[in-house]
Amino acid sequence: MYNSNHVLQGKGGIGKSLVSSLIMQVEAALNNNPLGIDSDPVNKTLSRHTAMNVRPLDIMENNKINSRAFDAMVEWIYQHQGATVVDNGATSFIPATAYIAETGALEVLASMQRRVLLHSILIAGQEQDDTVDGLNALIASTTAPIVVWLNERNGPLVDRHGTPFHESGIYQNHRDRIAGIVTIHQRDAQCFGEDIRQMTTQNLTFAEVLASDWPFMPKHRLRQVWDDLFNQLAPILRGQEGNA
Repeated sequence: MYNSNHVLQGKGGIGKSLVSSLIMQVEAALNNNPLGIDSDPVNKTLSRHTAMNVRPLDIMENNKINSRAFDAMVEWIYQHQGATVVDNGATSFIPATAYIAETGALEVLASMQRRVLLHSILIAGQEQDDTVDGLNALIASTTAPIVVWLNERNGPLVDRHGTPFHESGIYQNHRDRIAGIVTIHQRDAQCFGEDIRQMTTQNLTFAEVLASDWPFMPKHRLRQVWDDLFNQLAPILRGQEGNA
């Protein structure tokens, strides 16, 4: 059974395309032949990775999102013999979640022997409340298991009482819905942060960088990041118990 991964969050600029590319890379490392579907109507960042198999999905019609366009997404998932990763933009969050909730798409994908995983990103700072609202919306409107990504770019994720996510009310109340937690750890910005910025700016994968003639220390740091993320995400994608 192949995974059908859907990255969904209503807040922009929090790392959705980065997460989508990471899922693609781990699925590829697991030999699951991933297909990326880039449905972001504004920034088709995932499509810029030439080392990945990504198809852009145009969901705009007359400057409005046409939810019927998601039918093509389901068709592509059905036709592809491998895992899939759908990168949804912030502007398509509500139409995409409504499509999943109202059309029976989850049941259709399950009938195709696809394991649906929804991926939601939380980030600290002024965007935290918005991203938590997005996670709550996914929990309320769907029945699929959810992988929660904690992006520590702005620091660790804690609530107003200083409680970390895995001890928070939202986690405790919906623990049965959470397939796993992946943390993008905060690291030194001048070293790790600059390495990741250069890699993503050049639309490179970890595998491309590690096989390249990049300087030794940046490659060494990126190997640390890759190993950390792979070891967190791979068990979840394999259907094993994640960090939940």
